[in-house]
Amino acid sequence: MTLGIAAAGWAYVHLDDNIKSVDINSALGDDRPAKAVTTPTAAASPLPTGSVNILVLGSDSRSGKENEKLGGGSSSGARSDTAMVVHIDAGRTSASVVSIPRDTLVTRPSCPLSSGGSTAVAHDSMFNSAYSVGGAVCAVKTVESITGVRMDHYLEIDFSGFAKLVDALGGVTVTTGQDIDDDDSHLHLKKGTHHLDGKTALALARTRHGIGDGSDLGRIGLQQKLVKALLDRMASISLLSDPARLYEVADAVTASLTTDTGLDSLTELMRLGQSLKGLTSDNVKTVMMPVVTAPSDPNRVIAKEPAASELWESLR
Repeated sequence: MTLGIAAAGWAYVHLDDNIKSVDINSALGDDRPAKAVTTPTAAASPLPTGSVNILVLGSDSRSGKENEKLGGGSSSGARSDTAMVVHIDAGRTSASVVSIPRDTLVTRPSCPLSSGGSTAVAHDSMFNSAYSVGGAVCAVKTVESITGVRMDHYLEIDFSGFAKLVDALGGVTVTTGQDIDDDDSHLHLKKGTHHLDGKTALALARTRHGIGDGSDLGRIGLQQKLVKALLDRMASISLLSDPARLYEVADAVTASLTTDTGLDSLTELMRLGQSLKGLTSDNVKTVMMPVVTAPSDPNRVIAKEPAASELWESLR
């Protein structure tokens, strides 16, 4: 009995210590969109039930040997390859996932730097440059600047972490509508349904040259398929009845995760996960921020108005 409690305690501390965090609230202060007004959680319901907005980034940061094998960049040249604003409705049984193309030209606001000082405002700057110059804080500030939507939380997972998560779940099943032949991502798949391991799922998330016009826009559709595939897989297995798998999944996620300080403990992450137990892939709407080709560069896009503003307004 004592040994079991000690082992459980060690496992909790290990997983809790895995999580890296950034104090975004302190860095950005009050110069942000207002928080959404939510109904307080009833005393009989210990889990949060209000609406919440989460910026989810997939990055090639924190390279290391595992990320290098999977194509990750250097820590000094880290980029946000995937950016999704996840809006979970009040009641937490439905959600919208809005992808922001990394090639979108935006006005990047001035962002505080951890070393002191701040970055300069940059016009017609690629969206994913925000993370490159100012990390998570600048990524959040830029998203809030272009959307007018307050990000309640921030989650970032790197290449190796995503691959490990998929493997810990036993793979994911995805159906592609066309053959994919991309030497850059090393992905070669025939049209149809495939059960993918972590490495192949990551290649699918990174594929762009083997589909559509080779731009970031085609890749976003594949990434959104993966989001739903992950939700379906999580729903199909009972993690709580399989402690070994639950630990493997938790270890895979926490070891490669960076959060805001509101989610930087295993307890808070578990509360978030438990509050979403009624959320299924059928009730998750995936869309991309409406964009058009940038007049200044045919290889870049800009927000399409008024459609983009109307989309963000619906999430406030």
